[in-house]
Amino acid sequence: MPWLTLLVAGLLEIVWATAMKQSDGFTKLWPTTIMVVGMIGSFWLLAIAMRALPLGTAYMVWTGIGAVGSFILGVILFGEPVTAARLGAAGLIVAGILAMKLAS
Repeated sequence: MPWLTLLVAGLLEIVWATAMKQSDGFTKLWPTTIMVVGMIGSFWLLAIAMRALPLGTAYMVWTGIGAVGSFILGVILFGEPVTAARLGAAGLIVAGILAMKLAS
């Protein structure tokens, strides 16, 4: 169960990061509201997952899910560039997440 909680926390990190981009510097109400609610939910679920998971593992996996998910949405929603270096970096993050999961 803590891994599922951590996964949802990571997905909410993607939500709040994307909403932050769309808030245009906190000048748009709804993206800013979604960002704040997403942050609260993400941090809350991360804290719950940390009850059972080691700090380093939970935090690394949470940030990794957020980073890779935000990268993917940046490409899809905002037309950010896809280069071999960026794909390789995202792949290394995914490999790190899997390694931490297997090591736990």
